[in-house]
Amino acid sequence: MHNFDFQAQLKNIYASFPQAKRQPVIGLTANFNDESAMLADRYYRQVINAGGTPVLIPPVDNVDVIVNTLNNIDALILTGGADFNPLWAGEEPSPRLHGVNPERDLPELLITQLAYNRQIPILGICRGMQTMAIALGGKVAQDIEEHFTYEVRRALAEREFKHFLPRFADNLIQHSQEAPRNLATQTVYFEPQSLLTEIFHASSVHVNSFHHQAVCNAGSKFKFTAATVDGVPEAMESTEFKPLLGVQWHPEWMEEQGLPLFQWLVKQAEIFAEAKRMHDKVLTLDTHCDTPMFFPLNVRFDQRDPRILVDLHKMTEGRQDATTMVAYLPQPKAGEAFRNKVAFDVSGPRSYADLIFDKIENIVAQNCEYVALARSPQQLYANKAAGKKSIVLGIENGLALENDLTNVAHFAHRGVSYITLCHNGDNDICDSARGTATHGGVSEFGRRVIEEMNRTGIMVDLSHGAESSFYDALEISRYPIVCSHSNCKALCDVPRNLSDEQLRALAAKGGVAHITLYKGFLRTQGEANIYDAMEHLEHAIKVMGIDHVGLGTDFDGDGGVQGIANSSEIINFTIQLLRRRFSETDIEKIWGGNWLRVMQQCKAQ
Repeated sequence: MHNFDFQAQLKNIYASFPQAKRQPVIGLTANFNDESAMLADRYYRQVINAGGTPVLIPPVDNVDVIVNTLNNIDALILTGGADFNPLWAGEEPSPRLHGVNPERDLPELLITQLAYNRQIPILGICRGMQTMAIALGGKVAQDIEEHFTYEVRRALAEREFKHFLPRFADNLIQHSQEAPRNLATQTVYFEPQSLLTEIFHASSVHVNSFHHQAVCNAGSKFKFTAATVDGVPEAMESTEFKPLLGVQWHPEWMEEQGLPLFQWLVKQAEIFAEAKRMHDKVLTLDTHCDTPMFFPLNVRFDQRDPRILVDLHKMTEGRQDATTMVAYLPQPKAGEAFRNKVAFDVSGPRSYADLIFDKIENIVAQNCEYVALARSPQQLYANKAAGKKSIVLGIENGLALENDLTNVAHFAHRGVSYITLCHNGDNDICDSARGTATHGGVSEFGRRVIEEMNRTGIMVDLSHGAESSFYDALEISRYPIVCSHSNCKALCDVPRNLSDEQLRALAAKGGVAHITLYKGFLRTQGEANIYDAMEHLEHAIKVMGIDHVGLGTDFDGDGGVQGIANSSEIINFTIQLLRRRFSETDIEKIWGGNWLRVMQQCKAQ
């Protein structure tokens, strides 16, 4: 029975504070029919039952509407409905194609791609799974009976499902039931290590089924993780360690049996929402990227340029505040001219570094409403408060000094925050981790370079340095030194990584070491991923303590791994920190606080 006392209901709302508990906002794409945007109540009731706040997303292809919607939701559900027009996939319609819904196709393809770029958790249901496939590189069969012949199904079952399908049915089973929607009519079997196995705590589940289209190729971003006995794929999940899941059945109709999928999505949305709040409060600084290496290709920082891993769009999508762009100088071999190793016509290393910084300054000038240079911690925080991204300048390889001590002050005047003393080869400053022990550590000129860097407020970076150079620099420098992009030798034994003894010595002098995402420094075999990066971070913390670690991605210098492959995926690093229950204080230190402490010390001479 309804209580029609409106004032009493209102009084209950205001009886305590806050008025409501915080819940993640789950956007659901709406169907369209008879000039009406609509949504079956089963969808939003399942979201509510799972602890989320549902909002309906109308099927409009207005980019302003889509982007602002995505900025205000914490997860996305792509709902079921009519077929896709196959022209969106570059195909002509099959005679078996059923009804299409032209109002939905483009809006949902756009929102899926843009949500993917923003790392927003996604659950695709039936048509929604097909939307994910079409938008993100997969392929959808217009009709199950037409495409999934015996030979196709047998090949799929042998290649992808053999280890979990209990048997293979020669004939297709019924995939479009006439029974009530809340009645299970078939069994779906799960890949043992899949999200579905984790969500349902089972190896299979009974589901409803009313679809005559199906994803036939998951593409590179997904893998199939469930199938029916006839070898038709029934679910797919991310290959990139992201909360992306598509199912071919309709869990919204399956009541309690379907609820775990919505609970999974709400849980992912809660973590994503917390990561967004963390990025609102904490300055996120990547201490090493090599994007200027691509300047000869005329890349565009104001576009989402597929040739580079760091641009204004990707930084915004990943909620990244700042990046350190370095002028990387390749080390010439004996008898080799530097100008022959770079794409621009320059007189030498110093002029090359200056040219790179000129180009960065041009980028900033052209996008001054959205990005600014930063020379100090104070400027970084001011830029964040003003809603601007920051670019910090660095030099990778002291070769840029051209054996002239006065060039240290020159680059300090240009705003260079650190100089990596060497790269892959000994130079006139010090020996490299991949060099031939020319000096036995830091040279006499190198000693004077470090002292001048101390005087002018430039941080001394020993990534790429030989172990002898590392210890020499620790002794010479009056201020803490940094390793802008180096990993742990205990986990990946390569010359470029730091031993536990080096890590302890660095911490004892107040320095910092930032893990990097170059796969060869994360593991010696196989493809590296975000979990490998977290393992190196946690090892460094165990050895050094929380006050001496951070992240230097090496994006555009071959850095980037599955799960954190470019700046749009930076927020995934924060999500991993939250999953490991790092505090806000610790996350702030890791995301740049430790680095900025050293920067401030070096500038406070």
